[in-house]
Amino acid sequence: MTTQAAPNKLISGATGDWEVVIGMEIHAQVTSNAKLFSGASAEYGGAPNDHVSLVDAAMPGMLPVINEECVKQAIRTGLGLEARINLRSVFDRKNYFYPDLPQGYQISQYKHPIVGEGAVIVDVSPSERITVGIERLHLEQDAGKSLHDLSATESHVDLNRSGVALMEIVSKPDLRSAEEARAYVSKLRTILRYIGSCDGNMEQGSLRADVNVSVRRPGAPLGTRCEIKNVNSIRFIGQAIEVEARRQIGILEDGGAIAQETRLFDPGRGETRSMRSKEEAHDYRYFPDPDLLPLEFDQPYVDALRAQLPELPDAKRARFIEQYGLPPYDAGVLVMERAAADYFEETAKGRDAKLAANWVINELFGRLNKEGLDVTRSPVSSQALGAIIDLISQNVISGKIAKDLFEIVWTEGGDPKEIVEARGMKQVTDTGAIEAAVDAVIAANPDKVEQAKAKPTMLGWFVGQVMKQTGGKANPQSVNELLKRKLGV
Repeated sequence: MTTQAAPNKLISGATGDWEVVIGMEIHAQVTSNAKLFSGASAEYGGAPNDHVSLVDAAMPGMLPVINEECVKQAIRTGLGLEARINLRSVFDRKNYFYPDLPQGYQISQYKHPIVGEGAVIVDVSPSERITVGIERLHLEQDAGKSLHDLSATESHVDLNRSGVALMEIVSKPDLRSAEEARAYVSKLRTILRYIGSCDGNMEQGSLRADVNVSVRRPGAPLGTRCEIKNVNSIRFIGQAIEVEARRQIGILEDGGAIAQETRLFDPGRGETRSMRSKEEAHDYRYFPDPDLLPLEFDQPYVDALRAQLPELPDAKRARFIEQYGLPPYDAGVLVMERAAADYFEETAKGRDAKLAANWVINELFGRLNKEGLDVTRSPVSSQALGAIIDLISQNVISGKIAKDLFEIVWTEGGDPKEIVEARGMKQVTDTGAIEAAVDAVIAANPDKVEQAKAKPTMLGWFVGQVMKQTGGKANPQSVNELLKRKLGV
């Protein structure tokens, strides 16, 4: 039984509405020093075929040995997905032949995975939250990489990635739009990064998605699905789904049938194209790997790993709402990255948390995005931002001066309090000086005074003029009060 899309998620075709049904297979590279069954380095990069052991190269007589850290990372991830941890699982051989698969098979898990069913709560928008079911998580080894652009007559194979541990996280077909799929992958990546089981770096291929797409009339049985392989950005995932759904709708409305197949997404052309007919499980001739015993551990082993987990995004978001009184949307933005959540908490310590959240989200994150930086590389430390917020709260500077101060700290560094003293940036709170500036503006603009009496919204113009006259240093609240009294509005 699958959920049905809301009317606003349906796609309009020439002959009526269609519903897109999406399931995801996320391949997440496990964070570990060594590969899944060998001691070779799992580090990204390196010269071609530099991180390859005799096991990875499938030399005769070489036997795989399980890397316990990879097992722990899979269990931690399963716990983070609120999933069932299977105390007994089995490694299988998945047989297929490709130049970058030296064994002629991949060691994976099929009928008995390490992690069973779970669920992920996804905030699609500030007003929409969905639950996506997890079918399973299993461990498997990665293949190598074929390179076809180094020579006009030859293909090259780099086995550095061969044998690297992957977690394949399979969702149920619960997603009903490209927007939902993007939000799901983003949330999953956040969970993995919090746990530390995958760095989520899609540019390096540490996280990539196989996207299963089918379309149907609302309420009808599931349609024939096509799998779009190895999509490596959240933006491309959304584009691939929209393009593929439109392709399938066009075929069905013309009276055709969808062939179950594997396709590739070409972002340059904005199209998917056929790669091969989709294999079924029996095509891979799965059987238990005779070189590996079943993987078994006990509940205390799982409980010990659970006790070491950090506070996860959903729990942190709920705490931010309750402890700091933040709106759900702001809390959600702040917990998307663990480092960003930590930065906010350090900034908010002993201060107005809502004001701190506004500055972190709007000023800091806005500038970081503009510069292409993450919060760990921010030129403005949480201590410096906290000092700026203190100066606002103490009425030493106005909000406008604070933005100028933030810019100085961003570009030049330094202690915000010392900068304010040295550069004379304190706001003017002397009502006599402010009143003199207000009187001067009123005297210079008698025509505008008459307009303001008839149209009170003109007050904003006068405020602007007074602030200009005082170099932005006048206390805005005092300016407003004096103008209202003197203009009689």
